[in-house]
Formats: sequence, structure tokens, C-alpha cells
Amino acid sequence: MIVVTTDSISGYKVTETIGIARGNTIRAKHIGKDILASFRMLIGGEIKEYTEMLTEARNAALQRMEWDAQNLGADAVINMRFVTSQVMSGAAELLAYGTAVKLEKID
Repeated sequence: MIVVTTDSISGYKVTETIGIARGNTIRAKHIGKDILASFRMLIGGEIKEYTEMLTEARNAALQRMEWDAQNLGADAVINMRFVTSQVMSGAAELLAYGTAVKLEKID
């Protein structure tokens, strides 16, 4: 599955637009990691616990979006984007979405 943030893919032409492919996940850290993150906020620097959580969430959302695109019969996803939103205190949703398309290789 080719996934790009652009509206075209070099060497290919879009032959069919299938629709929106999407994948999401909702993540929260457990209380121990939240306490560590709170201490890091006091002294400054990277909050590694949340960096790790968001990296895992992006990877899961991206993989689920690719599965959705495959189920739609797509060869690629163009204009892929990530969006995040707070669902509740301490929990965030990360959504990956883009346009599922069929491709043809250009000679």
C-alpha cells in the first residue's frame, strides 16, 4: 500500500477515486506514567511517556487506515493526514485518514 501526503504519486496516475480510508485509536497512559509525566512538566524537557504513547497511536491508526483502504480495494492512499482530539481527561483519539485510490503505472 502506497501512502502519501501529496495529491499525486510520481510514476503513477490515479484511475479511480474510491473514497475516504480511515483508521483510529484512542489511547491513555496509566496513572504511573501520568505521574512521571507530571514531574517532567515541572522540570521541563521532553515528556517521553507521551511521545511514546503518541508514536504507538500514530502507528496503530496508520495501520488501520491501510487495512481500511485494502478492504475498499485501493492501491494507495493520497492526501493522508493525522488528526488528534481529546476524548476525555487523560485519553486522546488519533485518526489517520486519506483518499483511497486505484493507480496505473505510467510508462
